[in-house]
Amino acid sequence: MQLESNHGRGVSLVVAAKLPAPAGRNGLPRGAAWDAARPVAFCSDWQGRRPDPLRETEVRLLWSPEFLFIRFRARYRGIHVFPEANTRRDQLWLRDVAEVFIQADPGNPWQYREFEISPNGSWLDLDIRLDPDVKERRKSDLHCALTSKVAVDASARVWVAELALPMNCLTAQFRPDAIWKINFFRVEGVEPARFYSAWRPTHTPQPNFHVPEAFGDLRFSSE
Repeated sequence: MQLESNHGRGVSLVVAAKLPAPAGRNGLPRGAAWDAARPVAFCSDWQGRRPDPLRETEVRLLWSPEFLFIRFRARYRGIHVFPEANTRRDQLWLRDVAEVFIQADPGNPWQYREFEISPNGSWLDLDIRLDPDVKERRKSDLHCALTSKVAVDASARVWVAELALPMNCLTAQFRPDAIWKINFFRVEGVEPARFYSAWRPTHTPQPNFHVPEAFGDLRFSSE
């Protein structure tokens, strides 16, 4: 299966494949199921510049009527995390994370969900509301009943995270023919060499992922 990258190509669509077999006992897709999803990848910064293949992020999505499943495969140069592992933690973005922003309601472009996962298994789930007039961002905790797992392969310098996000945490009524908006991000390292990368660049002067107009499209495949 061909890997689609945003570097130099302007890819703006990601497709979630229908879960081809029942999830495992842990609530996540079984390993081979992820092969049904066409991956997208990115390694450039939030301005679409400075590509770093050694920090490439590959993303695959699967869906069922009850869950949206997301898999990050993150190459890394180093790992910088909070000491707490496998727990919900506020301000997780201050350390290494992979992130997804999901906007299920096209009629309300200033509200979306934010999910983060760290290399040591901690996570964060937020509801985000932007006020474009005053450039203010309000966030509130979601406390979704999400499921996740993370594995680190130190020899290959890769960490892999899987998330199962309940559909009822994303939308009041899921319709597989709907088109959602979405974006993916990574943060790695310590200032001043901290690396902020994005699937769909936001092109802000300083690192800022909260730019809904930069989000790409998410479609749900029946295959």
